[in-house]
Amino acid sequence: MNSKLKVKLQESLLAVLPITGIVLVLSIFFVPLNTGTMMMFFAGAVMLILGMGMFQLGAEISMTPIGEGIGVQISKSGKLALIALTGLVMGIIITVAEPDLQVLSNQVPGIPNMTLILTVAVGVGIFLAIAVLRIVLKIDLSVLLILLYAVLLVLSFFVPKDFLAVAFDSGGVTTGPITVPFIMALGVGLSSVRADKNATNDSFGLVALSSVGPILAVMLLGWFYSTEGASYGAAALVSVETMRDVARAFAVQLPHYAKDVFISIVPIFLMYLVFQALSHRYQRRQRLRILVGFGYTYIGLVLFLCGVNVGFAPVGTMLGRELAATTQCWLLVPVGMLIGYFIVKAEPAIQILNHQVEGVTDGAVSAKAMNLCLSIGVSVSVGLAMLRVLTGISLQWIVIPGYVIALVMSRLVPKIFVGIAFDSGGVASGPMTSTFLLPLCIGACEMLGGNVMTDAFGVVALVALTPLIAIQIMGLQYRFKLNRRKLQNGPEVPLPEDSDDIVEIGEE
Repeated sequence: MNSKLKVKLQESLLAVLPITGIVLVLSIFFVPLNTGTMMMFFAGAVMLILGMGMFQLGAEISMTPIGEGIGVQISKSGKLALIALTGLVMGIIITVAEPDLQVLSNQVPGIPNMTLILTVAVGVGIFLAIAVLRIVLKIDLSVLLILLYAVLLVLSFFVPKDFLAVAFDSGGVTTGPITVPFIMALGVGLSSVRADKNATNDSFGLVALSSVGPILAVMLLGWFYSTEGASYGAAALVSVETMRDVARAFAVQLPHYAKDVFISIVPIFLMYLVFQALSHRYQRRQRLRILVGFGYTYIGLVLFLCGVNVGFAPVGTMLGRELAATTQCWLLVPVGMLIGYFIVKAEPAIQILNHQVEGVTDGAVSAKAMNLCLSIGVSVSVGLAMLRVLTGISLQWIVIPGYVIALVMSRLVPKIFVGIAFDSGGVASGPMTSTFLLPLCIGACEMLGGNVMTDAFGVVALVALTPLIAIQIMGLQYRFKLNRRKLQNGPEVPLPEDSDDIVEIGEE
């Protein structure tokens, strides 16, 4: 076995085991699940492990070098119109290809699927163009985010109530497993051409700004469409008795996901071919490596999505319903927080982001520290989402104060943490959130007789929110350590928040 693939599979195994163990414990002590259901769940877990490992390896050897290459080439051109146009076109192409967006579009019957997809794609394209121009023009990310989120929060008061949660959720689902590796690498490529001290800081923030576009676009769309009467089609759990039935259930669905992922990958592959034909950037060995990477990415994403949707999502809905049906329905909050803590580790794009952050910051922000902060943030998110299901609290009561806190903190932490934090928010809300946590909330909401559109939807938005605060708290800790070191070493030692002289988080 390829040594790198073996390492990726081991990482995937460690990421998926905790959530599998939690479901097993819940099925024994709180929500008895029949043997067939558990067989489906465990089979989905195996596919999840294989898929995530292969996808991470594929993204590392294909999506990352392509994104970096395009970023370097357009940055070297120095033509702002070309840079903006490239960002716009790439944003639209990769968003239309995003599997998570397909899932969301099928759950909002008040709007035609393609209308929602194209609206979100244009929103991402426009804001990705703004994001790449920001890097080239050296515009402060914090100032730009404050202005954009101020507009979003004001507009939230004029959006139909049933549409608000869908709008904020759309910002999370668009930054999924297809888009994140590409956009992150594009930012690294764009900033690598610059030789100034802020280049590393500015390599982050593309995912953050790309997440704003769809929220704004879907909010505007809400003025023309109504979600009244919209309902969520929960994934049905296949009835199985033997392992042959389990294999048949996955085999029936596998071609569907193979087709969807193929449609998702082809536009990016064609974009790579056009780029290579124009730039001749990659040599024969590199081209072969990229082709192999596309193969790993394709197979991995097919296995991942099939395992999650067929084995995980139905169990999520069932757990939500059964927990809400007990006399101790308040258990939804601590159980949700526990699941949220571990489920973020199973998001494939999270692992890619964490390793890229560790590499770009030369280990100053370790993947381990990032994982811990994101786990805590998502745990709080899911706890708040379950609290909304139980009480019907408006999403605005959480989102507005949350973003205000995050934006205020963005003026206090070192600049590099602003981009990392806001990128992390978009990345955390990936396919595991939309296919396990969302069904968990919806199952509970349906059993409690709540409004699914206002009370259950919004979990993706909350998962995208709390990492912003958690990572910036890590940034405040980082600044404190730098200031303490400055005092210990004397006034002649400069504060290196915007240079390469960085201190590892947790170092004493």
